[in-house]
Amino acid sequence: MTVALPSLALALLCLLWAGAEVPVQPDFDTEKFAGMWYVTAMASNCSVFLKMKDGMKSSITTISFTPEGDLAMKLVWPLLDKCQKFELLFQQSRQAGHYVAAQEKRDLLVVETDYGHYAILHEAHHSETEPSTALQLLSGCWSGDRHPQLREGMGAPMGSGGWALHHHPGPPPVPNVQYSEN
Repeated sequence: MTVALPSLALALLCLLWAGAEVPVQPDFDTEKFAGMWYVTAMASNCSVFLKMKDGMKSSITTISFTPEGDLAMKLVWPLLDKCQKFELLFQQSRQAGHYVAAQEKRDLLVVETDYGHYAILHEAHHSETEPSTALQLLSGCWSGDRHPQLREGMGAPMGSGGWALHHHPGPPPVPNVQYSEN
């Protein structure tokens, strides 16, 4: 599975370059998907990502859904001397698993997930000046005894090169940071 998931992400990346339509998880279930995940790999052509990728560590993200069905995402990115927190809200589109942030001209699609071990997200930024695409490979978090093997590892840089894709084996070791699902 360790080799198959990055290979799948790389195959999706090739499809994006070819201009293919991005698939969405069939019968997407928000209740099963909500929870804490960590980003184990990311690939993007975003200029900000390309400048920062060598100093980036894998992040923790908490995904929840509003009563209206919108996707709320809270991210914690470990940096060298602190953790940067972001909160994003994507509105539900007509298709389950597809969300939009209209003001930012962004689309977020849940391409594939097994709801516990992995998820592949596709994000497209439709900017007139600098359009970009990103793929994220999420892994289920280590809450309780769910994935005890994921408690070790992590901390390596996100990768190098144009479209960086780097796989991390576990959650980021970030001292003095409390992760909560609230």
